[in-house]
Amino acid sequence: MPPDASVHDEESVPGRVYTTDSLPVQHRRAYWREALSRTFGAVTMNVPDEVYSGTIRTSPLGRLQTITVDGDSLYALRTNRLVAQGREEECVVVKLLDRGTARLTQDGREADLRPGDIFVYDMARPVRLDLPRSFRTKAVVLPRDVLGLSESDLTRITASPVRPDSPLGGLLSPFLTGLVDTAAAYPPRIGELMARNVVDLLSVLVDEQLGRTIADTRRADRALLLRIQAFVDQHLADPDLGPKVIARVHHISLRYLHKLFESEDVTVNRWIQRRRLEGSRRELARRDAASRSVAAVAHRWGFTSAAHFSRSFRAAYGMTPSEWRGAQNSVQGTPAATGPPPPEKAESDSSPSHVPCVLRQSAHTVEF
Repeated sequence: MPPDASVHDEESVPGRVYTTDSLPVQHRRAYWREALSRTFGAVTMNVPDEVYSGTIRTSPLGRLQTITVDGDSLYALRTNRLVAQGREEECVVVKLLDRGTARLTQDGREADLRPGDIFVYDMARPVRLDLPRSFRTKAVVLPRDVLGLSESDLTRITASPVRPDSPLGGLLSPFLTGLVDTAAAYPPRIGELMARNVVDLLSVLVDEQLGRTIADTRRADRALLLRIQAFVDQHLADPDLGPKVIARVHHISLRYLHKLFESEDVTVNRWIQRRRLEGSRRELARRDAASRSVAAVAHRWGFTSAAHFSRSFRAAYGMTPSEWRGAQNSVQGTPAATGPPPPEKAESDSSPSHVPCVLRQSAHTVEF
């Protein structure tokens, strides 16, 4: 490949265009292979011996990324080995087949695709996509956590196309087309707003594919929330109990976990602290716990710092743990208060910032 035909990766450019159009025929295949490598990462791809044309356009959209690919034909395979090797496992791809035909295989399902079909595949598991002739696809790539799906729900929607003649497909097909085509023109603030709208629409798509009604979804969310709250009560003594642990144990994303607690008007961390304070408050009021130090009670309920426990207790109840214990012990024959603490103002959980889910970060394997 001559120097002027190499694929450049300039981080200062918000969107990228890779095209073979201006290259001599003998250099197009090498260029196309490198462009695919930079875009899709750890995926094995077969490309034609002679590449006549190929264009890739990518644009960020908030935490999402849009990708348009025009090509002659393509066979892509992502194996378990490549899943372990790459860094794309956090991505889900929602793709529209704009031109050509395709066959997608994932999670034990095989789907034959035609123009206008919308389909989903998950980069965390093996997937195969065969595009046997000239094609064009338009895709939105998003982090797995933004959809708020459990692992089992995500496996149920992959390789299950939404047809353009369905009510939802008729709405989403032109929307995705317009969004991907114009994503590069959005300033960052508008891009963030558009990304939120995309996630909302994709959530509707997921609910329809899973056969959920709004009532079904709310009932399922409430049941899961009650299970999580019971889990929290059982593990309050564990100082490592937090959102990440809870999400992992229940096989849900952090975003979904935080969304569940929105109905309680409190954050996950604040809920845990509230339950710990309630438990310690009851224990300090019991006469049989009089021999335990305040620090021991704090440790028993998952607080790692006695000073932090005292500050939190005073903020919630208007007195220190020692003052509360003394007040309860001085009241003869009066049962310890066991009611909930005064209402607290919810505070936002801090979480690390995220970057758009980009597929082009890993070494790519291209077969001849």
